[in-house]
Amino acid sequence: MSSNPLLDNAAADVLRPDYDRSKVEARMCHIGFGAFHRAHQAVYTDDVLRAGGNWGYREIELRGPSAPLRALAERDYLYSVVENAADGQKARISGAVVDHRHMEDCGPQGIVNAIADENIALVSITVTEKGYTLGSDGGLDFDNPDVKADLANPDQPRSVVGILVAALEARRKAGLPPFTVLSCDNLPSNGHLARRAVIDFARARDKALADWIEENGRFPSTMVDRIVPAMTEESYRLLAERIDTEDPAGIVCEPFRQWVIEDDFVAGRPDWDRAGATFTNDVVPYENMKLRMLNGSHSFLAYLGYLGGYETIAETMEDEAYRKAARDLMGKEQIPTLEAPEGIDLDDYADALIARFQNPAIRHRTWQIAMDGSQKLPQRALQSIAHHLKNGTPCPRLTLLVAGWIRYVSGTDENGEAIDVRDPLADKLKTLANGGTAAERVERVVTGSGIFPAALAQDAAFKASLSENLQGLVEKGARRMVAELS
Repeated sequence: MSSNPLLDNAAADVLRPDYDRSKVEARMCHIGFGAFHRAHQAVYTDDVLRAGGNWGYREIELRGPSAPLRALAERDYLYSVVENAADGQKARISGAVVDHRHMEDCGPQGIVNAIADENIALVSITVTEKGYTLGSDGGLDFDNPDVKADLANPDQPRSVVGILVAALEARRKAGLPPFTVLSCDNLPSNGHLARRAVIDFARARDKALADWIEENGRFPSTMVDRIVPAMTEESYRLLAERIDTEDPAGIVCEPFRQWVIEDDFVAGRPDWDRAGATFTNDVVPYENMKLRMLNGSHSFLAYLGYLGGYETIAETMEDEAYRKAARDLMGKEQIPTLEAPEGIDLDDYADALIARFQNPAIRHRTWQIAMDGSQKLPQRALQSIAHHLKNGTPCPRLTLLVAGWIRYVSGTDENGEAIDVRDPLADKLKTLANGGTAAERVERVVTGSGIFPAALAQDAAFKASLSENLQGLVEKGARRMVAELS
């Protein structure tokens, strides 16, 4: 009998690893053992293992406590995933993780050695926008304190980019090929961003190293999609009931998942297409579709839903005006800016998104989605608004979305209560978004935040419309402003 509580206690209908885990090798490292990775890339990999593969993950964590990964190791790296649909649940125990390293336990050199290991062919990352340490020009931010520290002490790196470059340098010195760097963050052209950060850092260290990475390295882009709410006491209870034991590494997520990957690797890859992933030569149409239609409408629902008093996306979608506005935002304002990926009907995609947002079993908090808006709005809304300004077409829902964001980052809700704004520019935005008339606040945010393209910052008609929407949110409230869109 096994001594693993997950395997011992789980009900018979819980999917278990049906493959010999002793034959699964740590062929990949993943930096950022967060909820999304556990529910997405590692689940795809678990399915490939069920189909006969042998590529597993060595998890790498640079920050935060090491206790969760130690607890995972005590359970032989097994953890549970519950897919929560309106009509029921499906559960699995994933066996895709086989090893880990934590900065707290082994220090920078231990992390570098684990990644530089000759058996590692691929290093994937989910480190959010901030982890790339890029500046406003798209290149590495050499003023970032972590970047400065790592360039001063390249043998003791602590940033993501410093770690990657140190590991690549170790491979070069050992006469080994580089590993593929696979970005899985929700960013446009994420592979290009990772490549730019790594090569910029390498060039600041050693031109020959940068040239070697530039010539031999591979940084494929990806589009990732699955709604994975932050775990709460309620979701941990649900998971424990379904698995019949507590699992601190377990995840609750929606059933839907999608992964589109640029097929450009140095030394092979798992056959993720056997688990439903799509390999392509051009990820851009897929990522634009997802960022504008899913993420853009999600942001609309998050800011205006939060201001309207709704805690979750599903609750917001119970309001017919919000539901209609989200669908119209996709159909009338985002689809006209897009090139449909081959074989995809964008109207069908929009309808599917509405159904996903309405899933009452997924408690995705509006406050969670509202985080880091300054990093997300350019690709989710501002590029689309610039398209409409150029073509002389209206975009009232996108404009209300931006007004809602400005109202949100001011830090006070419609009841006068403080909003816990989580954003790298939170203090700056709060200063810009408070004081004076709506027009004055809009002018300060649009011209002073650094996230609006010149086409918008210099457009008087756009700023006037944005001011009118902001004033409406202050005087009428979010629910009425959304209702008036109809």
